[in-house]
Amino acid sequence: MSTPLRDLVLGNRILAHHAILDAYGHCSIRNPENPDQFIMSRARAPELVSEDDLQTFDLLGNLVGTDGRASYIERFIHSGIYEARPDVQAICHSHTPSVIPFSVIDIPLKVVFHTGAGIGTNVPVWDFETDFGLTNMLVSNVEQGRSLARTLGEGRIALMRGHGCVFAGRSIQDVVSTGVYMDMNARMATTAHLMSGGNVHYLSDDEVRMRLSAPAASDGAAARPRVGREWEAWCAQIGEPLDETEVS
Repeated sequence: MSTPLRDLVLGNRILAHHAILDAYGHCSIRNPENPDQFIMSRARAPELVSEDDLQTFDLLGNLVGTDGRASYIERFIHSGIYEARPDVQAICHSHTPSVIPFSVIDIPLKVVFHTGAGIGTNVPVWDFETDFGLTNMLVSNVEQGRSLARTLGEGRIALMRGHGCVFAGRSIQDVVSTGVYMDMNARMATTAHLMSGGNVHYLSDDEVRMRLSAPAASDGAAARPRVGREWEAWCAQIGEPLDETEVS
C-alpha cells in the first residue's frame, strides 16, 4: 500500500539504483501532517534506507523527538528550501557526476530532449564562496541553507559549484523523475557539445514550459498522475512492484 513514508523510501532506493545518488545523497518529504516539518532518513546510504530510519526535523534543521542516531549534516539544504518554498513537497540533494561539470564552467545546463524538461528553463549555480568565503563545501548551518534556497528561487534545480545539486518538486515521484531525466539530459548535453563544437539547438523556454504543463506528462510536471508509468517501472526494477491500488 502506498504511503508518503513508503514512497520516500522507494525514492531513495530508485535514485541510488540509477546512480543519481551516491552513498552521501539524500531525499526528503515535507511532513504530510505538519507543513512546518520535513522527514528524511538518518545518515545512511540511500539504497539501504527503510521506514525505521526516518527522522523528523523542523524548518531550522532541528531534530524533532529524541532519536539519538546520527543525522545528515546537510539537512540544512532541505530546511532552507522548505522554509522558503511552501509549494515544495519533496527535495533531493545529489552529487550526480553528469551535472557537476556544468557547475564549474561557463556553459549552462539546459534542456536538450523533451523528457529532460523537468529541470526547468533556468538552472542557476550556487557558490559557497560568494556568501561564506572558503568553506569545507558542506551546507552545515541554517544560513548556508537559506543562501542556497535564495539561489534556487522559484526554480526546480540549482547546481552547487564543485559539489552537486539540489532539485525540488511537488511530490517524491516528481523529484525522482526530475533526477533520473536530469542525469540523462546532462549526459546528452555533454555529448551534443562535443559533437557540435558547442552549436547545440536546445529546447526553447516556451517548449520547456509547454512540456511542464502538458496533461499526463512523464517529466515530473505537476499535471502528471500521482503514480506515472515510470514510477511503476522504477519500483519494479528495485524489486518493489506496486499493487493495483498504487497504480493510477
